[in-house]
Amino acid sequence: MYYQALVNKKYKYQYQKEMFLGRVLVPAVDVDGNQIEIEEKTYQAYLDLQKKLKEEKNITIGICSGYRDEKTQQQIFSDFVSLYGEDYAKKTVAMVGCSEHHTGLCLDFSVFADGKFLVEHSDIMEYLEDYEKISSYFSKFGFILRYPKDKEKVTGYAYEPWHIRYVGKSLAEKLYQEGLTLEEYYQNISGILVVNKEKGMTSRDVVNLVGKYFYTKKVGHTGTLDPMAEGVLVITLGKATRISELLTSTYKEYIATAKLGIETDTLDITGTILNQCKIPKELPLQETLEIFPKTYLQEVPVYSAVKVNGKKLYEYARENIEVSLPKKEVTIKKMELLNQQEEEFSFRCLVSKGTYVRSLIRDIGRAMNVLATMSKLQRTKQGIFFIEKSSCITDIKNGTAKLYSLKDALRDYPQISLSFPDERKVVNGQSLVNSKKIKGPCVLLDTNDQVLAIYQGKEDKLIAWKVLTTTKE
Repeated sequence: MYYQALVNKKYKYQYQKEMFLGRVLVPAVDVDGNQIEIEEKTYQAYLDLQKKLKEEKNITIGICSGYRDEKTQQQIFSDFVSLYGEDYAKKTVAMVGCSEHHTGLCLDFSVFADGKFLVEHSDIMEYLEDYEKISSYFSKFGFILRYPKDKEKVTGYAYEPWHIRYVGKSLAEKLYQEGLTLEEYYQNISGILVVNKEKGMTSRDVVNLVGKYFYTKKVGHTGTLDPMAEGVLVITLGKATRISELLTSTYKEYIATAKLGIETDTLDITGTILNQCKIPKELPLQETLEIFPKTYLQEVPVYSAVKVNGKKLYEYARENIEVSLPKKEVTIKKMELLNQQEEEFSFRCLVSKGTYVRSLIRDIGRAMNVLATMSKLQRTKQGIFFIEKSSCITDIKNGTAKLYSLKDALRDYPQISLSFPDERKVVNGQSLVNSKKIKGPCVLLDTNDQVLAIYQGKEDKLIAWKVLTTTKE
């Protein structure tokens, strides 16, 4: 159940129904005594809000409308067309598929005044002050005012002081503090997701999933994991896609398992077996691993995305075209044997960017004069990101995945807080004085403590490398 789902004229409910799998609708009663339904967490949050308003403001609220199926929404829209005309209806009532009421996560509430619950628009406008003075309570219970004043062009609907939407406390507080609608939040979303990729998914599968649940096409990753592999996959969103190289330049840690006695075309257990050999009874495995922390030229696998003459190697392999495999310099920083059995062994390694663990296992086998193929792989760390603090696929679908800020993701680089005059210079791409004698990349923070740009320290100057915005945000 995805509590942060965006439903509007562009992102229609009927195309997102899988986001509401597991939704539980519970019974409630509206101000007229009619039976209605609301999503269970939304209803409980409303009851808590209702209680707090009565205790602290002596204001009584009731529910006018909750969940609506598509048939009910069509009837409401048709009624408005009959009464007020189609143009007015489109401005005030969502068409079928565009209504948040399909989700069960929103409700229209009414304030009790003059001995009645206010339902008519004219009555609500008369007591608008009562509606507005309780709006500061919404975020504390996970609600946002979905269609706020002066945001009609953003949301597509006129101001509705009675329509609140449950998104969860964390997001609701953020939107309230920053004065954002749900549309604006997704339009401007930037950050880093550390995903624990599941076995069987491609890295592209994860990117597509994140793009879908965060309503953005600005999604990338910082290092492919093969479908058979699992573990840390660092996903960038929005402006973070422009700093990928700063996140990929660090070491990566893996736990891998190798099967002895076979060689496959893909260098892993999913490939076709090319050769087999007997496994010696005594293997100098520990001694071999001890000599592998080194820098050497590693031959890349034929089943890889490395390009030769403008064509990816796996394309040559699939067409059975022989090609000379390139070699790349890699550094193996640490190796640790975890388990050794007759036909397999597992180890932990810390390696540089561009290292193929499949090739590393092949090379370890060759050093012992035995064939070896990767049978299992888990990435446990990339730079500052650890698997223990990653989000799983279920977290993404539930809206509970942690989104790291650019500032947090770049904390290993020097960070400089700018004055307003220097901020203006950076927005225009001007150089700054390198008073701290920084060498290499550094992070410049604006007066709101947000990452504004990445500069390079060169002698006595800081030179613009990546300016992440061109206007004050």
